[in-house]
Amino acid sequence: MNTTKFEIADYLNDNEIIAEYLNSVFEEGNEEDVIVAIGHIAKAIGMKKIAENTGMSRPSLYKALSEGAKPQFSTIMKVLKAVGGRLRVTPVTA
Repeated sequence: MNTTKFEIADYLNDNEIIAEYLNSVFEEGNEEDVIVAIGHIAKAIGMKKIAENTGMSRPSLYKALSEGAKPQFSTIMKVLKAVGGRLRVTPVTA
């Protein structure tokens, strides 16, 4: 039996799904998980499109959003805006 590697980006084909995925990672993951998740979303939308919208090169995006990367916060904000997302803070209740 042949199997293919699971790619989460293949399933991020709707804004609601993308938002749920990223919110879940924000709640349960760490900063590296968030960076990788944003990379998955960028791949799902298309790195070429994200590069055009951010003014960054595709290689720079792949590097900044790969596992183990430590991108600047401004890069994360540019990519979030390019994928149609935004950060929002809500109070945590005890």
